[in-house]
Amino acid sequence: MTFHLTLLRHGRSRADDEGVHEGRYDSPLTAVGRAQAGALAVYWQAHPPGFGRVYASTLVRAHETATLVAGALELPVTPTPLLMEHDNGPLAGLSHAEARARYPLPEFRHDLSPLTRDGGESQAGIRARALLALELIWRGGAENVLVVSHGGFLNAMLRELTGAHRGRFRFGDTAFATAELSRESHTAVVTGVNLTPHL
Repeated sequence: MTFHLTLLRHGRSRADDEGVHEGRYDSPLTAVGRAQAGALAVYWQAHPPGFGRVYASTLVRAHETATLVAGALELPVTPTPLLMEHDNGPLAGLSHAEARARYPLPEFRHDLSPLTRDGGESQAGIRARALLALELIWRGGAENVLVVSHGGFLNAMLRELTGAHRGRFRFGDTAFATAELSRESHTAVVTGVNLTPHL
């Protein structure tokens, strides 16, 4: 038995145009981002992926992307805060220059330590949340699932699935990765990364 998982990053957001740290900064899609999501919806209408269920982050840029895509496929969206981007604490909404000045990167930060001295999610916390999200989806009753989230958190999910704990997976605007998980073993096969056939 094979469980099919598609991990989709949201479309271009206002924060992307502003050039600021996003994370929990809850910026909406831009017109470009909505067009990207619309193009993906049209592509999947022409090439039905057979999704049985759609899960989405509760942050507006991901939830809006999910709504545009799932609506075209006549599927409801199940929102969950488990799929939110990493909690970047005081960095949310800061320019990169201001963030570097106020919160310079330490030489070493333990995986159990918060992101900054003023808070933010630890790497261990992100990993734990990724596992909880995967467990929710695994138990959700569908065998072909679309997850709409954020580049950083989708990386965390893929790292947990593959065991590549220092690996990085590229996700452009409305790019998606695909994976197949066995229901009978611990096998996970990543079949595609950063896929954008609609753009």
